[in-house]
Amino acid sequence: MQPPFKSDCRYHNGGGLALKPKGESGFLGDILESLIIAIVLAVVIRAFIFQPFYIPSGSMMPTLYRGDRIIVSKLSYRFHPPQRGDIVVFHYPRNPKKTYIKRLIGLGGETVALADGKLFINGQEVPEPYLPPGTYFADFGPVKVPEGCYFMLGDNRMNSEDSRVWGFLNRRLIIGKAVLVYWPPDHIKVIH
Repeated sequence: MQPPFKSDCRYHNGGGLALKPKGESGFLGDILESLIIAIVLAVVIRAFIFQPFYIPSGSMMPTLYRGDRIIVSKLSYRFHPPQRGDIVVFHYPRNPKKTYIKRLIGLGGETVALADGKLFINGQEVPEPYLPPGTYFADFGPVKVPEGCYFMLGDNRMNSEDSRVWGFLNRRLIIGKAVLVYWPPDHIKVIH
């Protein structure tokens, strides 16, 4: 025969840490704790994962317009190298305190030339479907891109200060890949 069940209605956790019931720290303590967690998460996300940027010029039109707000992935290039056609945010080579955004056109070791309104890589024409039909730009090159560097161009070729002016972009100056326009609402899109 079993002894009758005896309970004094108290929970004992076997000598482990007792959990403090929610609310004992007070309402202001809960708010402060939540605020600190939110700030820490925001700092970590901005420093290592995603960062917002504002487009101050028309050098990337028609892909990006002056006033667009974008999200840049800082993780993208940790998993794979930058690719031709990527839209990249980087520290301006002549003044690293400034940030620029351009399209990656030429990779290290490639020869880039612009002729008759067309792009040529290593002597082969490369289609640029992101440019509006009939886009024309001045001839340039050929130039050979050094290893570890990139040749960058704005999509608005006649109104862009890019590698034709300031030279090649060193890999160490890259911040990340532009992935999303989030403002204004009528411009929201994934960036290609």
